[in-house]
Amino acid sequence: MSSSESLRTGQRWRRIIPVALAMYTIAYIDRTNISLALPSLSAELHMGPEQAGNAAGIFFWGYLLLQIPGGYLAERWSAKRVVSILLVFWGACATATGLVTTAREFWVMRLLLGVAEGGVFPATIILLAHWFPPAERARANAYWMLCQPLAIVVSSPLSGWILGHWNWRVLLVAEGALPFLWLPVWSRAIDDQPATARWLPPQEREYLLQALSPNPQARARDPIGPIALPLIDPPTVMLVAVYFFLNCGGYGYLFWLPSALQAVKKLPSFWLGILFAIPYLLAGAGMVVNSRHSDATRERYLHVALPLLLSGILLFASVLSSRSSPLLSFVLVCLTGAGFYSSLGPLWAIPSESLRTRSPGVAAGFVNAIGALGGYFGPLLVGMLRELRGDFRVAFAALSASFLLAGMLALLMKLTCRPALEATPRRRDGE
Repeated sequence: MSSSESLRTGQRWRRIIPVALAMYTIAYIDRTNISLALPSLSAELHMGPEQAGNAAGIFFWGYLLLQIPGGYLAERWSAKRVVSILLVFWGACATATGLVTTAREFWVMRLLLGVAEGGVFPATIILLAHWFPPAERARANAYWMLCQPLAIVVSSPLSGWILGHWNWRVLLVAEGALPFLWLPVWSRAIDDQPATARWLPPQEREYLLQALSPNPQARARDPIGPIALPLIDPPTVMLVAVYFFLNCGGYGYLFWLPSALQAVKKLPSFWLGILFAIPYLLAGAGMVVNSRHSDATRERYLHVALPLLLSGILLFASVLSSRSSPLLSFVLVCLTGAGFYSSLGPLWAIPSESLRTRSPGVAAGFVNAIGALGGYFGPLLVGMLRELRGDFRVAFAALSASFLLAGMLALLMKLTCRPALEATPRRRDGE
């Protein structure tokens, strides 16, 4: 391995990524563990499918509140401190969710959990942008975002086991306490910048300071200012739309897939958790492969569009085959999860590379704030259509349409936006 290649695979990959991955895995567990608990939780709190979908998705209305402030504070103050504060806030909210006694209280705690987690995502995007140059960023984002499928793979069997032995309250309280356990690790292991990290070898620090130096041309493109620009910049607005429809399909899929599997065949909670984890094992592999290819080819938009289009096609095919061949339908559902998750690494490389702003933290926060609302409308739409039609087939067909629309919008971005990374000549080793 050349010295240049050694610097590009240095200690930051073994320190920053694992700690950030574990932190957001916990966040994702606390956000999504109600998917397995929803049948028993709904029965105890007397919620119908539409009401349950609304309560599951209300998280995302709270989630948007701290997106732009979180990104701004992370960039201008400290990503490490922003996440540390929010670890405490979301741990308290997640634990309290297991103590509710009415549907209204559950709705309120889901909303507050969304507020608590809202600033974590843009702060982590900024942290990674401070540690990984553009040519490495899709991989860094994808390795960190493995937390999303990893959270399901790790927590689903465990959550199913807890549900089988105790109940949904024990599940939410036990998993809600995890942020408090991880806070000391995060505080000790993470530094905001390479310049302040004592554990970083001098040669690697020098490489990062040079590779991460700002591009004067990119800054000159921003005549309006870091806060106002994302609200009116067409590429940013298009990226918001892509992420909105991705989340509409993705969270509708995530929150309702266990209920859909349970409706096909009654299963013990543990085995339901095992089946629910399978799509997310495939998703993790897809994320790594697609992000590595995106960095190797220095292309983002096709690496977002094609997985989303494939997910839409596969999910619709799963709906069509659900009655004639349940096994084939489940295989197609598994491949759907691998598809849309694979788009996330390249997608989150775009704000810091291609959008016209001096403040990628604000841009990332804006995209995540508005786009994440798809996570509210997706579960709600599934709940409404299931209540109206009596099964999940029409609802999951609507989710497939959402993936297809997201993919087509990403293709349109490919035609109208030119990533800064593609415009930059490739460096040879040693340069």
